[in-house]
Amino acid sequence: MTTAQSTTGSPDQARMALTRATHAVSTYNGTVQAWVHLDLDHAARQATRLDTAASGLLYGLTLAVKDVIDTVDMPTAYGSALYDGFQPAGDASCVALARAAGALVLGKTVSTEFAFIAPGATRHPLDASRTPGGSSSGSAAAVACGMADIALGTQTSGSTIRPAAFCGIVGYKPSYGYIDRSGVKTLCENLDTLGLFARTVDPLARLATVLNGRDMLAGFPPVTPRIGLFRPPGWALAQNEAREAVETAARRLAETGAHVTLIDDPGSHEALLDAHTTVMAWEVPRALAYERLAGTERLKPQTRERIQLQPGLNATAYDRAWRVIFEERARWQPVLEGLDAILSLPASGEAPTGFATGDPIFNRAWTALGVPCITLPIAKGCNGLPLGLQCIGAMGSDARLIATARFIENCLGTDMI
Repeated sequence: MTTAQSTTGSPDQARMALTRATHAVSTYNGTVQAWVHLDLDHAARQATRLDTAASGLLYGLTLAVKDVIDTVDMPTAYGSALYDGFQPAGDASCVALARAAGALVLGKTVSTEFAFIAPGATRHPLDASRTPGGSSSGSAAAVACGMADIALGTQTSGSTIRPAAFCGIVGYKPSYGYIDRSGVKTLCENLDTLGLFARTVDPLARLATVLNGRDMLAGFPPVTPRIGLFRPPGWALAQNEAREAVETAARRLAETGAHVTLIDDPGSHEALLDAHTTVMAWEVPRALAYERLAGTERLKPQTRERIQLQPGLNATAYDRAWRVIFEERARWQPVLEGLDAILSLPASGEAPTGFATGDPIFNRAWTALGVPCITLPIAKGCNGLPLGLQCIGAMGSDARLIATARFIENCLGTDMI
């Protein structure tokens, strides 16, 4: 039996993990407000059951679930008053698989409304005057504070990578379609992916293994990884410390023996960003057609405004946007396949003040390409808040990217919060 199939530990690991989580909740959640539903008594009963079996790849790990992901034993409101008290009839595929692998599901974390733009109550773990990012704000903050070992989120623009970078943890957006989204509220059918959070690469790799059926633990970090450094449009607008952190990371990796090269844009990043915007503008109002037509009075104003059909946008423009994306995928794929990872910015810098979720300019193009991305915490900015490093791989190269991320983590360190 391989490591990816089963892990058996000493009894009481689930209850010990719950004790750690409970302490973190009592310490941080009053300020951070990461949870929209948390029932520790229910979690204690689940922990007792898990300790009876004492097995599974995720045994001994506590799991937080973003509130746009269905859970059979907890309400799922999709971040919206429109669905207050809604109880799904079953678990989303990702939740069911995680439970079966021994994860202790603690509760539901705050999401922006429908994982879109209107922020929730969650605050940054290190500075309550700042955003934790979004839309997976509660999941990122819960992991950063130690209230959960691993967490589930989603990404349509930058909703996993950016909050992970802001909160100083590891975030992973898989290749499009690599993890089943059954039971996850759809925002944009052809861009949505599940997102995973952990404090280090290893538990994230275990969760990825469980959810996508491929062994993400078997790959060994390359001895001399091939690394590209890419400065996308908007690079000059990012905080100096953020840019310096990425370039310092590239230099340090080169000093360890990695082959680091500067990558030119093989196509048009600006056109890719525009295409992503068009696809979302066309698909979101259709995915949320019921909410747009039947429940607008209970929606947040930002959501209500942004889910309307755009009169100037037609199917021809939408189809043209997809042609751009397909062309850009063809241009980028050979570049990405020749590298173990491309390094770039995950966000413009430290988490900004206020509660808007942040600008996804450094995420949207990679999401449109459908490629896997991982962000790692690598430095702190001038305000002492985390700065991240985004690692991008070729479509379907998730195991190789995770192995490379483990190599980078070992070289650069991990302890941010």
